[in-house]
Amino acid sequence: MPKFIHTMYVTKEELAKLIAGFDQQDLLTSNGVTLAGQRYIYLSGTDRVVRAKLGRSGVHCMKTTQAVIVSIYEDPVQPQQAASVVEKLGDYLITCGY
Repeated sequence: MPKFIHTMYVTKEELAKLIAGFDQQDLLTSNGVTLAGQRYIYLSGTDRVVRAKLGRSGVHCMKTTQAVIVSIYEDPVQPQQAASVVEKLGDYLITCGY
């Protein structure tokens, strides 16, 4: 039986704060990561990747040259599964100039 997938919308304001957090991670450390109205606890990140978690769900984001990939995942998806998919897609986009 197919599982129901619900759609979450990330606002422009939330995305702007996330993008600023790639360069100023102290913003994410103090305020967390808010996406689709849900505030996640910032775990770690680099200038290209942001990881956050809340209970059994989490966020894995990657910045490419021209885009930001935002992945919001829930149990049974594991953090390493989300990271693998997001980062492979991000690396592919970077090789294509995006």
